[in-house]
Amino acid sequence: CAAYDVSRTVVREAVARLRSDGMVVPQQGRGMFVSETPAPRNFSIPDEALRTLPETIALLELRLSVEVESAGLCAERRSEAEAGAIRAVMEQVDAQQADPAVVQIHYDYDFHLAIAKAARNEFIHGFLVYLRPMIVPRFQLGYVVEPALKDSYYARIHSEHKAIVDAIERQDGRAARQAMRKHLHNSLGR
Repeated sequence: CAAYDVSRTVVREAVARLRSDGMVVPQQGRGMFVSETPAPRNFSIPDEALRTLPETIALLELRLSVEVESAGLCAERRSEAEAGAIRAVMEQVDAQQADPAVVQIHYDYDFHLAIAKAARNEFIHGFLVYLRPMIVPRFQLGYVVEPALKDSYYARIHSEHKAIVDAIERQDGRAARQAMRKHLHNSLGR
């Protein structure tokens, strides 16, 4: 500790992190040792990430790369029941326009999850479920829709969602991808 001018607490936290990552293993009475077979690294976004605008934009870019394909696969693979469920979630989003904060945002993400589920790719859906706690960048940046702009804001979102749903219902994968790309690209500007 003295050699690096850090407290024992800092060292303990670093060792705990290495242990949780499978990089070191404890040996009773001997200390910690580098693992001979480190655990496979899993993708994660640390809790301390996504606190700045550039990090939030990076997350939206990640969503763009995954959700565009998700929309196309959904259009190509969905059942009639799934298409109806996606439209119903879109209508729930529309019904929540009176509250520009919490409820609306969560319904909006439910819309995206319904599309991912109907894409019938468990990894896409699982990835978006994983992102859910951090996917509301407007919240993390203190975003609230100005009352004077609320109607036009929600009209744009509805129009974008409707274009996605219409393409999914027509089973037009290309149009669904284009509509989702436009929607998420526009989110970068919101």
